[in-house]
Amino acid sequence: MLLVTNADLREPANVTCWPTQRDYEARLGVALEKLGYQMKRAHAVNNERGHGFISSQKEGSDLFATIDPDAPVIVLLTAWQYSHHIAPSLVHHRDPILLLANFNGTWPGLVGMLCMAGCITSLGRPFSRLWSETFDDAFFHQGLETLLRDGAVSHKTGYLRPIAPTHPVVASEAGQIGRQVGEHILRHKAIVGLFDTFCMGMINGVFQLKAMVDIDIPVESLSQSALLVEMAKVPPALREECLAWYEARGMQFQFGEDGRCELTREQVLGQCAMMIATTRFVKRFGLSAVGVQYQQGLKDSCAASDFAEGAIGNQERFPIPDENGDIIWPDRAIPCVNEVDMGSAIPQVMLGQLLEGLGLPAETTLHDIRWGSDYQGTFYWDLEISGAVPFAHLKGGIAGATWYRQPAMFFPYGGSIIAGQGKAGRFIWARAHYEGT
Repeated sequence: MLLVTNADLREPANVTCWPTQRDYEARLGVALEKLGYQMKRAHAVNNERGHGFISSQKEGSDLFATIDPDAPVIVLLTAWQYSHHIAPSLVHHRDPILLLANFNGTWPGLVGMLCMAGCITSLGRPFSRLWSETFDDAFFHQGLETLLRDGAVSHKTGYLRPIAPTHPVVASEAGQIGRQVGEHILRHKAIVGLFDTFCMGMINGVFQLKAMVDIDIPVESLSQSALLVEMAKVPPALREECLAWYEARGMQFQFGEDGRCELTREQVLGQCAMMIATTRFVKRFGLSAVGVQYQQGLKDSCAASDFAEGAIGNQERFPIPDENGDIIWPDRAIPCVNEVDMGSAIPQVMLGQLLEGLGLPAETTLHDIRWGSDYQGTFYWDLEISGAVPFAHLKGGIAGATWYRQPAMFFPYGGSIIAGQGKAGRFIWARAHYEGT
């Protein structure tokens, strides 16, 4: 069995995650040997770089040019990975493909595998998937054995069911409000402003523009460079006023002095400028939602966007003036499309307007399924995001948020990430996805 492994575009992240990958490779090798197979790495470990991951699309393309297209391949993912490094090559690989992930609360192999699965699904490529915490449990061994015997492994999906237009909820009062929201979007359009697209290699987060136009949620293409220009126009006094507003409401910032590894006040003031600038684009272009592609590009220019995204997505926020001094969207949450993910933008726009129509809190955000475990007889899923969460989702609201520096290996210019305990209660989790051409 040929082993392929993919990871980040950012080398510090690859070096940090490499020991975990190496551990799971060894476990996989043992599991395959028990079934009579030998594992062979399709690409060598690069000792000079300190890891054995594929870290660019060119590397992925060059690798698959040397692989027999009929050779069985296992793609082992133990960390976050940029799917576009190898997804175009996997599409043209003929032999059955297994996407395999570690199932671990610290190392995001599962969400990396789910992203890769969504990407090659959107490109029309069938595949199998499997995950395990130890690579030594009955579920894993049974799945691996099935794949080696049959060339594919599938999972139960009977819990999924369509909702018919005749379902009683559609005819209910709430259902009719939902219909009115849909008709309003179709008639007036809900424009989504995206500061660049294609974040973090997520092919599955980019839909054909015709698909967005067909449902009357068109994209306003914006540039991160324009956002930087707009940020520079925000005067220092307004940045200070914004930060003081949150501090007065009990927000806890873990400030330090060394900006290379600690959160500084200057970093957060820059994030306040981004929050103000982003909201002004919402007013200028008449947007229903806005998103920032911040992992590549902005990270080398300014502090991370987490504060800005979480703050504008909250109904209670610093009153942001436009250039004329008028407050933008007072007492209304602005849906923030984290990572410019169109698959999240569609339900966020729809849910935001639907929740407002029902008189409910309208804050929305993007979350990843990261992990899950059994606790006192109940299985709990762990959903996380990189900090851009509205404060209304946290226990204690604004005062319940604590701010830490984003890891230097991802964000050299720092910036705060939002940490807090989520409120208990029911929630709606939705995603749009795109298949085929």
